[in-house]
Amino acid sequence: MSTEIPEGKKTAVKLADSDFATDLREHDLRTALLDYWGRLRSGELGALPAALGLISLVVLFTALKPDTFLSNTNIANLFTQALPISLLAMGLVFVLLLGEIDLSAGVTSGVTAAVMAKLLTDAGYAWPVVVLSAVAVGIVIGAVIGWLVAVVRIPSFVVTLAFFLGLQGIILWLIGEGGTVAVRDDVIVALANRNMPIWLGWTLAIACSAGYAGIQLLRWQRQRSGGLHSRPLQLVLLQAGAIAAALLVGTAVLSVDRAPSPIAVVAGVPWGVLLVGVLLIICTFVLTRTPFGRHIYAVGGNPEAARRAGINVTRIRISVFMIGSGLAAVSGIVAASRLMSVNTAAGGGDTLLYAVGAAVIGGTSLFGGRGKARDAILGGLVIAMIKNGLGLIGTSAYLTFLITGVVLLFAASIDALARRRRSAAGR
Repeated sequence: MSTEIPEGKKTAVKLADSDFATDLREHDLRTALLDYWGRLRSGELGALPAALGLISLVVLFTALKPDTFLSNTNIANLFTQALPISLLAMGLVFVLLLGEIDLSAGVTSGVTAAVMAKLLTDAGYAWPVVVLSAVAVGIVIGAVIGWLVAVVRIPSFVVTLAFFLGLQGIILWLIGEGGTVAVRDDVIVALANRNMPIWLGWTLAIACSAGYAGIQLLRWQRQRSGGLHSRPLQLVLLQAGAIAAALLVGTAVLSVDRAPSPIAVVAGVPWGVLLVGVLLIICTFVLTRTPFGRHIYAVGGNPEAARRAGINVTRIRISVFMIGSGLAAVSGIVAASRLMSVNTAAGGGDTLLYAVGAAVIGGTSLFGGRGKARDAILGGLVIAMIKNGLGLIGTSAYLTFLITGVVLLFAASIDALARRRRSAAGR
C-alpha cells in the first residue's frame, strides 16, 4: 500500500504544522526573551507597567523620605492601607473582563459593612453569622445588577449608577444621618489591626514558596513530556526564586518589632494580608484553571463568538456581578475592621475611583478580555504607595487627587495604546 501523501494534503499538513509550530518549538532562555520582547512590541504588556511604576515610586519616595518610607512600621502600614482597595479591585477585575463597569461597588461595600455592624452591635450575632450575612447581601445586590444588565439589557453604566445613588440611601437608613456604628468584635477587628504569630508567618511563606515552585516545575515537566511548548527551565527557576525572595523578604521585614514603645511588641504579618493572599489564589485558580474562568475571557473577548460556541453569556454576565459585589462585601468588612467602625460615608467618596484605578493600573483592560486577579494587588499597592508617600512628604490633599488622577489617566492611555498595537499585530 502506498503511503505517499497527495499534493493537496501536503499543503494542508504544512499549514497545520506552521499553525502549531510555536507549541512544538524548543525554547531556550534567549528565544524565550525574544518571544517576550515580541509580545511587548505587539502590545502584550501584562503587569510590566505596574511593576515599573512600583519600582519608580519606591525609588522616588525613598529618596524624598529616606528615614521613614522604608521603615518597618510604614511598610506594614502600606500593606494595611492597600487591603480594602485591593479586595474591591479584585472583584472589579471580573466585571472589567467583560468590558462592563460597576459604579456601585464602593457603596455596596459600605452597605454590607453597615449590615455587618448593625447585626454585630445591635442584634448581638456572632461574627461568622454577620460576616456570612454581609457577603450574602453583597451577592444578592450583584445578582440584581447582573440580571438587569444581562436579561433586561440595561447598560451596566446606568444600572450601577442608579445603585450607586440608591445604596447610599440604604446606608443612611441603616445608620442614620451623621451616625456611626462601632465594631468591637475581636475577630473582625483583628483582620486589619492584628498580626499573626511570627512562626505562622514564616511557615506560610515557606509553604507558599515551595508550593509555587513545585506547581511550576510539575507544569514544566508535563509540558515537556507531552511535547508541548514549555518555558526554559532556567526561567521557571528564576520566576520561582523571585516569588520566594519576595515572600521571605516581606515576612522578614514584617517580623521585626515595630512598636514605638520598648514595653510593647508589634511584629508579624497582618491577618488581612493572609486573607488577600487566599482570595488571590482562589480567584487566580477560577480564572485560569476552570471552564468558568475561560468562559469569562471568551465572553469578554467576543460575546457573539462565545454565544455561538455554546457559552451561556447571560449566566456569565450575572455571575461576574455577583462575584464583584461579593468581594466588595469582603472589602467593606476589612475597611470596617481597619476603622473599627462604620459611618454614613462608608464606601463613598474616592473608594470606587481608587479601586477602578487599581485594576486598570495593574493591567486589566477597560475594553474587556484581558486581566488577572494579581492586577488588583499590584494596582492597589501603587495607589496605596502614592497616598502614603505623598502623605509622608506633606503634600496637600488636592495634589494627591491630581497626581492619582494623572497616574490613572496614564495607565488608561497605556491600555488604549496597547490595544491598538494588539489589533495591528492581529492578536
